[in-house]
Amino acid sequence: MLKIQDYRPQPFTDFTRPENVEAYQAALNKVRAELLGKHYPLVIDGERVDTPGRLTSTNPCDTCEVVGTTAKATVEDAERALQGAWKAFETWKRWEPDARARILLKAAAILGRRRLEACALMSLEVGKNYAEADVEVAEAIDFLEYYARSAMKYAGFGAAETTWYEGEENGMLYLPLGVGVSISPWNFPCAIFAGMLAAPIVAGNCVIAKPAEDSGMIAGFVVDILMEAGLPAGVLQFLPGVGEEVGEYLVTHARTRFITFTGSRGVGLHINEVAAKVQPGQRWIKKVILELGGKDAMIVDETADLDVAVTAAVQGAFGFNGQKCSAMSRLIVVDEVYDRVVNAFVERAGALKVGTGEENAQVTAVVNDEAFDKIGKYLEIGKGEAQLLLGGEAPGQNGGKRGYYVQPTIFGDVSPQARIAQEEIFGPVVSILRARDWEHALEIANSTQYGLTGGVCSNDRERLEQARQEFEVGNLYFNRKITGAIVGVQPFGGYNMSGTDSKAGGPDYLANFLQLKAVTERW
Repeated sequence: MLKIQDYRPQPFTDFTRPENVEAYQAALNKVRAELLGKHYPLVIDGERVDTPGRLTSTNPCDTCEVVGTTAKATVEDAERALQGAWKAFETWKRWEPDARARILLKAAAILGRRRLEACALMSLEVGKNYAEADVEVAEAIDFLEYYARSAMKYAGFGAAETTWYEGEENGMLYLPLGVGVSISPWNFPCAIFAGMLAAPIVAGNCVIAKPAEDSGMIAGFVVDILMEAGLPAGVLQFLPGVGEEVGEYLVTHARTRFITFTGSRGVGLHINEVAAKVQPGQRWIKKVILELGGKDAMIVDETADLDVAVTAAVQGAFGFNGQKCSAMSRLIVVDEVYDRVVNAFVERAGALKVGTGEENAQVTAVVNDEAFDKIGKYLEIGKGEAQLLLGGEAPGQNGGKRGYYVQPTIFGDVSPQARIAQEEIFGPVVSILRARDWEHALEIANSTQYGLTGGVCSNDRERLEQARQEFEVGNLYFNRKITGAIVGVQPFGGYNMSGTDSKAGGPDYLANFLQLKAVTERW
């Protein structure tokens, strides 16, 4: 049995200390010198495979700058990867759990040593500022560490509890499923990419990982670390490509055993639909694990510490420009304190610095032209639906640099049924809704189809306990921001249209990638 200390989350870096800022800037210089312009090929059966096609990653804060490229997989590459993964599975499934876990632990150690490089690369590739990048790499390390330890409890014939019965030995085995596809998003291109593939792999499965087209560089960086840590050939197939092509091919393939996806509701529901259709030769019901975003709300009532509430609202709404599925996009305030909260919130948000990730700006550019155009359309919709209190423009440049810049935007007195209060915008745009009282605020909070994160700022114990039971979200926070779930501390995942509530970073997450066999022997 693997002997390791108990899991503890990684500490975050304190960027109020000048030496930490200097270290980050040195990492930026190193990445510019050594990684900028790098090309990552596919990885199929442990071999690096190049393709005629390319996916180009650009800096969203300065669109003239190419960060790097990856190979662009074809359907033929996807077929080779799938067949190779099944071949590797025949050996990998027989590895002891602690042997598989050691690879994750070594990868965590390597990533820990290269933490600032990974952070700096994300500042360039997706525009993360120092703190947002640092917290994400810490989360990636946590996923590797946590899932390595979690694997131990699924080992052996007695891992699942059964009841004693006279004259027989009865027990259950946890067995890996086979080969699955991991389709990860661009907004957490290190942490979610690593976590989504590490969990099924340490459980004994093989994975074809398709990163988002906008963040292939950091994904390739993580894959290199896993290979350096000793992951056998074929266990992880790295397949950057276009989702509508290779993703669709793999999701519908008869030999795909499971699919794990984090991304938009529309794409996730499509995956769920096509995966449910049995293909010729298919021998199983595909397992689908989805995380599909949210329209997340924080309630502020008249008993709240309003300074705490405003700080939580600003952090939850504008961290990484609102490009988080957990971001606070609705602020619901009871009428008694509405004006005070709104005035303070608008003032604080208006003071946020807009700039590049390299400059450590509080608000940077959104990820790409598609996101930029979508948010711009919602800005116009919002102007027709509500009162514009802050921002409202998408200038597309800042300080002479052309990028996908959108002003931090706040709309007031928004109707609960307005489009900007119901539809996920995924940008630095907040709708403020006025509630008559606490009961009305809770009703408004539950009025969307989503159910991911939510929050309550209140000092009324009875209301907090009511919200604990009735606020329809998978992750609920009291008197703090509603983003920033920590692996093992706040297992993450929502329900309703926010996903399958699989709880990434939780004690039972690996069970999504295992199946149980009951075995009885009569003496």
